[in-house]
Amino acid sequence: MSLPLHFLRPAAQGFAAGLLLAVAGCGVSSKPDSASVSPPAQGELKTEALVRTEAVMADASMAKRSVRPAPMAGYAPMSEAPAPGYQDEQREQYQALADNPIHSVAEAPVSTFSADVDTGAYANVRRLLNQGRLPPEGAVRLEEMVNYFPYDYALPTDGSPFGVTTELAPSPWNPHTRLLRIGIKASDRAVAELAPANLVFLVDVSGSMDRREGLPLVKSTLKLLVDQLREQDRVSLVVYAGDSRVVLEPTSGREKAKIRTAIDHLTAGGSTAGASGIELAYQMAQQAFIAKGINRILLATDGDFNVGISDFDSLKQMAVDKRKTGVSLTTLGFGVDNYNEHLMEQLADAGDGNYAYIDNLREARKVLVDQLGSTLAVVAKNVKLQVEFNPAQVSEYRLLGYENRALKREDFSNDKVDAGEIGAGHTVTALYEIVPKGEKGWLEPLRYGNSGAVVSGSTGELAMLRVRYQLPEGGNSRLIERPIVSSDVGKASDDLRFAAAVAAFSQQLKDGRYTGDFSLKDTEALARGARGDDRFGLRAEFVQLVELAQSLRMSTASNQMPSARHVE
Repeated sequence: MSLPLHFLRPAAQGFAAGLLLAVAGCGVSSKPDSASVSPPAQGELKTEALVRTEAVMADASMAKRSVRPAPMAGYAPMSEAPAPGYQDEQREQYQALADNPIHSVAEAPVSTFSADVDTGAYANVRRLLNQGRLPPEGAVRLEEMVNYFPYDYALPTDGSPFGVTTELAPSPWNPHTRLLRIGIKASDRAVAELAPANLVFLVDVSGSMDRREGLPLVKSTLKLLVDQLREQDRVSLVVYAGDSRVVLEPTSGREKAKIRTAIDHLTAGGSTAGASGIELAYQMAQQAFIAKGINRILLATDGDFNVGISDFDSLKQMAVDKRKTGVSLTTLGFGVDNYNEHLMEQLADAGDGNYAYIDNLREARKVLVDQLGSTLAVVAKNVKLQVEFNPAQVSEYRLLGYENRALKREDFSNDKVDAGEIGAGHTVTALYEIVPKGEKGWLEPLRYGNSGAVVSGSTGELAMLRVRYQLPEGGNSRLIERPIVSSDVGKASDDLRFAAAVAAFSQQLKDGRYTGDFSLKDTEALARGARGDDRFGLRAEFVQLVELAQSLRMSTASNQMPSARHVE
């Protein structure tokens, strides 16, 4: 079970965010000393914004901050004496992606994309909002925002690795459109049921990680995972700064004290040779490779590579080449100010893994304790979704999110085209906004338009959903097909209404071009009324973030924060 979530009243949150903005506007550093500040304890009634505000005030006398170098590539007792080294800059990097276009069904009836189970964008957006900053558009990936939350989808009943659910209801922001929700749910597995795991902890111990949100949080996060290890599991620890080295050879999960000690002795300092660290981590993974087991690297870094191979394309190609060895790569993002989110998300995609951003210990516990089976155990790979819309029922559509997961129509049946992996217990949600035939759409009608031929007997079908996947051990792909009928439209469930609220919020944080007059206040009301059985308080937290975004947006003109750099 996740740690309970506690929040201040909205008024207190607004005061905390306002105080943070006022202090940040004076040019005061917001980076507390990692040796003296720890994450909020369980039950502590503080928002992330208030915690950060207190840290800013405590650190108000420091205009610049240097970081201690780490002897022996990150494995030595920490020195108390500061030394010249890395200094912080505002240079976070995100990939700027245009929203998916609107399609006419008569011209392009088929939509194809890869499954995506990443959730890092939501945690990162939460971090930015709690810092008192509206996120840059590139930080907001709608599908990761929506997929962060659990939904009540049907489990598989036919021997497939996952069940498929569809739902259709009116769109909350446009009276002329409908929302089509597609949900995939894989069966969960208890940790005891997982195959033996060969894990390599690959830790960035460069100077940029010497901050509370960096190496100290990494160490606490990895120790949460150590508690879950079994005797049959093996763990290696590799670190990199100016160079890379092995700190812990493959060690049985029963030797938890030895593993914790190795983690505890990590310190940060120096430049960042990330590529050499990745190379060494793959070597260690091969050394301890477990046939038919889980072989995975967990990379914990801010993605700020500056020594050796550091260009994006080369690093991504390295992950593509290395996944052929049977070792997958999961990226765990940490840090602020210099965070390279673009690299972290794409490395995980290329390495057949998943990406999460760790902004606090609650998130660490969610990813590496509550959802450990999802994080480590793959139940289906190369999962692709394709929807064919019926021109007799639908005139236009747009896919919400998944911009960097788009596939060509012919890629769907090509098993050589890589796609996303789904882990045990994972859920995947996709939303389409569609215009029913006869309703006002976004596009001007064509003078010589043709609605297209309608397959006999299919006039009641709104669309045909196809899901293609391979089993983890490979082999030919398998196909699931399911018609979606127009009579399925009805009152939206709590799950669909909440997913719609998250989708609306994601669009509003960008340009909001398709949400019209639907405001953040409307989004808040929609989410608040759709919280349902919020077991872990995640939906209540989302409502708080929408409220915080409203306050920040109102004060943006007078409290403009430095913006992050976008990467094309």
